[in-house]
Amino acid sequence: MSYVDGFVIAVPTANKQKFIDHARAGDAVFMDYGAIRVYECWGDDVPEGQQTDFRRAVQATEDETVVFSWIEWPDKATRDAGMKKMMEDPRLDPEVNPMPFDGKRMIFGGFAPLVVLEK
Repeated sequence: MSYVDGFVIAVPTANKQKFIDHARAGDAVFMDYGAIRVYECWGDDVPEGQQTDFRRAVQATEDETVVFSWIEWPDKATRDAGMKKMMEDPRLDPEVNPMPFDGKRMIFGGFAPLVVLEK
């Protein structure tokens, strides 16, 4: 069964194109190391909650947009090997591909799917 890494970040809305460029360059590395697919999703309908919500989770300001992303891997072993290689890949060096957002507010984690429905 596949394995998924999920991410939530706050990106300055003015940096949308910079984010797209950053994602295209960085996501190619994930694919090179075995990812099946990568989704980078720009917040379009991200409501404020009563207790918590995506915006509060990443401390998004009024001039930022929440981005929800995930990487699907064929399995955890491929993910673990790919992530190890990525840490040493010069294409991900911040000097080469700087993050157009505050990485300290990124939320991320690895997930083992429990229920998968496909059409």
